[in-house]
Amino acid sequence: MDILIEYQWEIFIIAEVLSVVSLLLFGFFRYFLGKQKGSFLFIIAFIALLIMEALLGLLVYQQTGEISTFQIIITIFVIYACTFGVFDFLRLDRWMRQKIGKLRGVELLTNRDYAIIAQNKNPKYIARKYRISAFIHFLVFMTVQVIFWSIGTSSFSEMVEYATNFSWIESGTAKHSPYANETMYSIGMVWGIIFIIDFLYSMSYTVFPSSKT
Repeated sequence: MDILIEYQWEIFIIAEVLSVVSLLLFGFFRYFLGKQKGSFLFIIAFIALLIMEALLGLLVYQQTGEISTFQIIITIFVIYACTFGVFDFLRLDRWMRQKIGKLRGVELLTNRDYAIIAQNKNPKYIARKYRISAFIHFLVFMTVQVIFWSIGTSSFSEMVEYATNFSWIESGTAKHSPYANETMYSIGMVWGIIFIIDFLYSMSYTVFPSSKT
């Protein structure tokens, strides 16, 4: 167990590298070699690595009793893989079949794939899709922020006070903020900026649909 604690980052990085390799091998076996069933072994390997990362974060937390940057990063990776990552993978899968099919001179896309590609060129559909993704991001962001703030504050009223008076942001440190430590503060601040940018970008497809096509 001490080895897991000492080399937690190394194990996590190796698992991520193996995850990427698994996805690449999935594409190679599925599209270049045409081995549909064999390719799923690499998807299983990817899922197994994801579960291993989650278990690693849980074991480290049980041993240290602290929420560190390590656990937070693993949590973000797992949440992404289980939400937006699924849709990104499906989009990547379709793109790989389109490109590799052209290279091999074979048709790898189905009628449904072409329908989805055509749908993704529809401004109204794109605007709706980005509104949904922005809403999901909002829910995830707010959920994590509430968890962070509940750890760093002693009562609900204190959380409300911080939520109605953002002067604590000017201090630039976790000391006078609703976050328990500098790690949570840094993640909360950076994620907040990313969320605002992502939200404005997503809503731009609704406000200016014609300029996005």
